[in-house]
Amino acid sequence: MFNIETIRKDFSILSRKVHGKPLVYLDNGATSQTPIQVIDAIVDYYSNYNANIHRGVHTLSQEATDKYEEARHKIQAHFNAKHAHEIIMTSGTTESINLVAHGFASLLKKDDEIIVSALEHHSNIVPWQMLCEKTGAKLRVIPMNETGELVMEEFDKLVSNKTKLVFVNHISNALGTINPIEDIIEKAHQVNAAVLVDGAQACPHLKPDVQALDIDFYVASAHKMCGPTGVGMLYGKEEWLNKLPPYQGGGEMIAEVSFEKTTYANLPHKFEAGTPNICGGIAFGAAIDYLNAIGFDEISTYEHDLLDYATKKLLEIEGLKIYGTSKNKTSVISFNLDGIHPYDVGTILDKMGIAVRTGHHCAQPIMNFYKIPGTVRASFAFYNTKEEIDILVEGVKKAKMMLS
Repeated sequence: MFNIETIRKDFSILSRKVHGKPLVYLDNGATSQTPIQVIDAIVDYYSNYNANIHRGVHTLSQEATDKYEEARHKIQAHFNAKHAHEIIMTSGTTESINLVAHGFASLLKKDDEIIVSALEHHSNIVPWQMLCEKTGAKLRVIPMNETGELVMEEFDKLVSNKTKLVFVNHISNALGTINPIEDIIEKAHQVNAAVLVDGAQACPHLKPDVQALDIDFYVASAHKMCGPTGVGMLYGKEEWLNKLPPYQGGGEMIAEVSFEKTTYANLPHKFEAGTPNICGGIAFGAAIDYLNAIGFDEISTYEHDLLDYATKKLLEIEGLKIYGTSKNKTSVISFNLDGIHPYDVGTILDKMGIAVRTGHHCAQPIMNFYKIPGTVRASFAFYNTKEEIDILVEGVKKAKMMLS
């Protein structure tokens, strides 16, 4: 049974105070909080079997290796990858995207086309711009509309036999829009283009099945999923990962090294040079266990209830506008008060113990589309409550009164 009171006890940080007020943490789109079960996994590693992996014959190294590879298998099972070696451990979504972009630099040629969407985070724009500069490929953009949805009729016009790659986020970090990735994947595959989906914002709210989606690459970060910072994953189909050259050179990613020639290790180690974030990987596995124990159906139902409640309450405030009004969205609300800068609103909310994100959210093209400097973003997780939303609403009303 989904019990919010029991769940909140797992997150000790939720009981702290900020500026003398109980913390209301509504910045989950930036990073989620970490339950005691994941913290315990981190402490256990450093307390009992801290050692480097894959290289030692001693007991601690073998224990650490087993735990790390067990986490890889948890991630494989969670995303339903066909093989564990299709899961590459990275420092997070940004490195995962850059790894793929680096690999395709050797596969693209001048005048090939790659497509991104207007809803992307900068980490799913800049690497592809850099790739185009290196290769001479051309970047095309799926436009968005006023509701914060992609204009799919325009995507149909963009995709062609010149299209080699398509990149889109599963859920917009700035607006909460859930993109129609199934349709995008199907149409891209009709012209033999590969598809990478940025799942950083989706994975806290739903459970992607990479085989059912038939996706070529899927990326995620642990710190959005109740895990630690500095670790994430790249899923790639085996055939694609075998085509891509190594991203970095160093230890672990080699088979044989001489001064004349180096041969590379098999997957996944080909892309995992150097000592990884061992503790982070193990804790990532613990975070996946924690979320699955609660259940993603339960999480989704509860968060949608929070979203509906918060939307209704905030829209009762005169002069408040919500950006991103797609019917298919997750628990994110980006808004502004008429004539008031979002930074000023966020500052006043902080004094009341309310943590929200303000600015362009690393999605400047979205803000340029709406002709605004940024928004106030409240992003809800399964451990938030309607009582916290009520506090947010009162805080916004106070900010409006003080700043008008």
